[in-house]
Amino acid sequence: MKKFMFLIREDLARLAQMDEAELQADIAAMTAWAEELAAGGNLLSGEPLEPDTRYITKNHIASDGPFAEARESVSGYFLIQAADLEEAARIAATCPSLQDDKIAIEVRPLMIYA
Repeated sequence: MKKFMFLIREDLARLAQMDEAELQADIAAMTAWAEELAAGGNLLSGEPLEPDTRYITKNHIASDGPFAEARESVSGYFLIQAADLEEAARIAATCPSLQDDKIAIEVRPLMIYA
């Protein structure tokens, strides 16, 4: 099995407009999905991310994130295992929040160094 990272991307404006009940419903849906992935043996780990961020380059650290010019942000990640990229993408497609068009998922294989 290979390892893959799911980067969960969400619209910042949508997140800012959500009330507590909507937020809790989204969290419950993602938690249930994570439990399904774990039961199927695919989930290795995952966490939501705080919206605060620092963008660092060689000569600059921007500390005022999330950035106003950004439409979306990475709001969490899952580390999963799957046979190949196609299977990982099929697994990502089962996410209820993705199916409801609330998030996008970037599926990235982890590079293995020998």
